[in-house]
Amino acid sequence: MAFPLACPQHGTSPRDPSLSASLESISSPLTSPSTSPSPTHTTNDSTTKKDSTAPTRRLQLMDLPTELHVQIAQYLIYPDALSLKHTSRYYYDFVDTGIELKIDWLVARRLLHLDCPNDTRCDLGSDLRFCRGSVPLLMKRRREHIECESRPGLGCLIYDTATCVHRRRGLSSLNFWLRRRLTIEMWWVLLALVPVVLSWMWLVELFGLV
Repeated sequence: MAFPLACPQHGTSPRDPSLSASLESISSPLTSPSTSPSPTHTTNDSTTKKDSTAPTRRLQLMDLPTELHVQIAQYLIYPDALSLKHTSRYYYDFVDTGIELKIDWLVARRLLHLDCPNDTRCDLGSDLRFCRGSVPLLMKRRREHIECESRPGLGCLIYDTATCVHRRRGLSSLNFWLRRRLTIEMWWVLLALVPVVLSWMWLVELFGLV
């Protein structure tokens, strides 16, 4: 009677079909990996790609903390601080436009030989009373760069540069010169002189005809 030779390593016949099937089932996931990635990896890759292609948000003024807003407001002169104060309720609570800031602005204009409001009509008590008379006109002339380069070496009063690139030149310079030289009080004087001149012309014509 013939017996099959035993395998010296596994103790069974090398031609056993059940052993071969079990070995193939074990080695198949090791030798032939899956080509499609797992759903978890696909989700993470798509999220990473989306984050990398998303545009970055630029930092704005309101993104800064309140402490920096307070420090920035302390470097502003009165017209700029007043504009920032009335931008929103948030800035209205801490932007200072008190008497000291008003006086500093007036003294700085006097040192630069710029026009200042009338001393008898300048009320420093509040912003509402202070911004009367010629003060709004002075702020408007500064905002529109009318006072820039009004004399040699003055430069731009807003950007603190040697030359002002926003200053009007050409045919419109005459209008800006009139607005720079004539304040509200001077316009009232000229308006009052109109009937006087017309009266003199009427008298000259009347006596000339006689």
